[in-house]
Amino acid sequence: MPSHRYRDVYTRVEVPLTERDWPSRRLTQAPLWVPVDLRDGNQALPEPMDPARKRRFFELMVAMGYKEIEIGYPSASQTDFDFVRLIAQSDIAPDDVTIVVFTPARRDLIERTVDSIRGIPNPVVIHMYTATAPTWRDVVLDKGRDELRELILAGGRDVLDLAGHLPNVRFEFSPEVFNLTEPEYVIEVCDAMTELWDATPERPVILNLPATIEIATPNVYADQIEHIHKHVARRDAVILSVHPHNDRGTGIACAELAVLAGAQRVEGCIFGNGERTGNVDIAALALNLHAQGVDPMIDFSDIDEIRRTVEYCNRIEVHSRHPYVGDLVHTAFSGTHQDAIKKGFAEHRNRAAAENRPERDIEWRVPYLPIDPADIGRNYDAVIRVNSQSGKGGIAYLLETEFGIELPRRLQIDFARRVQERTDTTGLEIEPPQLLELFESVYLTSDTDGIELVDLESVSHDGMRRTTVSLRIDGVEHKGIYDDIGPVEATTQLLEEQHIGVEILSLHQSSLTTGSDSEALTLIEYRNSCGPHWAAGRDRSVLTASVNAVLRAARSTAATLAST
Repeated sequence: MPSHRYRDVYTRVEVPLTERDWPSRRLTQAPLWVPVDLRDGNQALPEPMDPARKRRFFELMVAMGYKEIEIGYPSASQTDFDFVRLIAQSDIAPDDVTIVVFTPARRDLIERTVDSIRGIPNPVVIHMYTATAPTWRDVVLDKGRDELRELILAGGRDVLDLAGHLPNVRFEFSPEVFNLTEPEYVIEVCDAMTELWDATPERPVILNLPATIEIATPNVYADQIEHIHKHVARRDAVILSVHPHNDRGTGIACAELAVLAGAQRVEGCIFGNGERTGNVDIAALALNLHAQGVDPMIDFSDIDEIRRTVEYCNRIEVHSRHPYVGDLVHTAFSGTHQDAIKKGFAEHRNRAAAENRPERDIEWRVPYLPIDPADIGRNYDAVIRVNSQSGKGGIAYLLETEFGIELPRRLQIDFARRVQERTDTTGLEIEPPQLLELFESVYLTSDTDGIELVDLESVSHDGMRRTTVSLRIDGVEHKGIYDDIGPVEATTQLLEEQHIGVEILSLHQSSLTTGSDSEALTLIEYRNSCGPHWAAGRDRSVLTASVNAVLRAARSTAATLAST
């Protein structure tokens, strides 16, 4: 490894702090969280969000309780500009939510940004940035310190000229790559900006200090933040903000130590999406506080719905080991862990009974589980029942090796519950053929009465796709012809037109065997009025298998509607 090519942080930037207070401080309250998923996170996506995804993500963040949201880079794309205009022309942003827009220090782009926010009644922050580190000055901008300072101030004057008269608008400045910039130069530029923008306690300026490229251990970033916290002018008129990235995998630690060092505001992404290895994960940060008894001020009580929305909007799956939200983070595969967790749950119940208090009210101290999964909407089945090393936990392994059926993790949890019911009733070990029979009876086999597929055709011509689907519902044939959507979407739309709504949450396809005679298996997770469920479809055609799965879900949904 040619490690000699790289310089350590102390030879790249001065870290002048010698007496530090942050090591003796404690986290006792949540900072102001500012999700940047719609701007910084969106810029990092292989496929940037379309307007529908941006709106759904924004509405999620509002529902979770975020009070300041960076919504876009309106001078960078028409999509971003139009979304800012949507905020201005609709009521999707509650009055108490502050809207943040992002711009470089260039007059024409600042003008475009100010045009985008006209008419927004909410508090607005115009966030201006310029890279300030020596390498960026020399290689990217080709400007000396004085030249760059003047460029930044010119941008600040443009912001003031174009938006300073707007009473609901405040300003934010980011010296990008702060953590590789000379500390005295950061203070010089930031002080010039707060003077130019006349920062006051009543109209504070946000100084945002990004670790654009993580280059040091978290204690160094904390030292850098505390140095600015102690030496920047007009401190009572400044909101000190941080924006850590995760290049070294320590973005969360950097943010936590930065708050100890004086930061009041943290910018990041829910679950940490962002360029390279991501922005700091503000969901993990908030739930870290929750696990220490500090109110994070954000609602994570349905974390699976949050994850589904983030995955839909980003088109990126959240890793099964991701802190707090991953499918496996509350699952013990080790028998000794399972034993400790079982005993912990028993002690918890007994203690609640002895104190005559609800289990949700007493101190949580179950081994191996840092928080109660119920706090974030998880049940306890997934904790100990789906496990490839725990007897019945081998369910998924047997189905895959014996029959080629690969179960998604959440379906493993659902099916394990069915197997548990069977074994509890019979008292016998379930064998692979019985396992397949149970799987088919629960998810695959279904009467064709009520809803059945009559015809399905999906063709493409001149870049256009046309899907024709015919269904027989209660003996009456219904036909739909749809453009630019596939068979699954066409089938769900035709069902919706007949008042049978099936909301597809996820779809998984696999081949049961190899060769020309192989059958396709489609597994879908869907939701109806009774909550999420699973259904399967099987056929030589992948498309027909998928539609069959949707129809099985529709029959179940129709039966539910009929019984209510």
